[in-house]
Amino acid sequence: MVLTGNDFDPKAREEHLFTVLSSNRFLKMEGIGREVPFFINPYPPAVSTDMDQIREGLKRRLENLGIRIADVNLYDLSIGILHDRGIFDQVVENEGSFDKAELLETFQGVLDPAEHLIPAITRELADGDHRVLFLSGIGEVYPYIRAHSILNNLQSAVKAIPTLLFFPGTYTQTMANGASLVLFGREDLHDDKYYRAFNILYCQGDEQ
Repeated sequence: MVLTGNDFDPKAREEHLFTVLSSNRFLKMEGIGREVPFFINPYPPAVSTDMDQIREGLKRRLENLGIRIADVNLYDLSIGILHDRGIFDQVVENEGSFDKAELLETFQGVLDPAEHLIPAITRELADGDHRVLFLSGIGEVYPYIRAHSILNNLQSAVKAIPTLLFFPGTYTQTMANGASLVLFGREDLHDDKYYRAFNILYCQGDEQ
């Protein structure tokens, strides 16, 4: 069954994702050729609360089958990095004295994907036998962190298990225009710099 990003039914979306993610085809990364095992789950931003519940439900159901999930929220991870580096309290205390450009530059440096975020994600994966990586919170960390930057840097670090990015927006792939990530469904936030992920809505399980 193909589910479009606009026709959002929580139960149908959860069942589709569960069918695909629990399949041997997905877990063994079959049918993707030489591509990296990255998948996008796009959804309308207005249903973000529903999607959080779906993600939690999926994690429980998959782990009940013995499929361990590494569930990484990029916002929570970023806050942890700011605390670990002793910057969080300083930023909060002096927020009023920063202009937007200064704050953006500060966060982009401290939360640089290659130097800080990707190593933190790989540490999350190092503590157990995970079968799938969930990435969420990309809307909360914009504009300091961009989806294409995370995926571009992650592809050299996480290849042994499939990664599913929960993306509040649209992900379209056409022969004419290639692939496009559009955060929050807003064309002014068009981010088309990543082309190698698969749209999970068009993926199938073992028996479909």
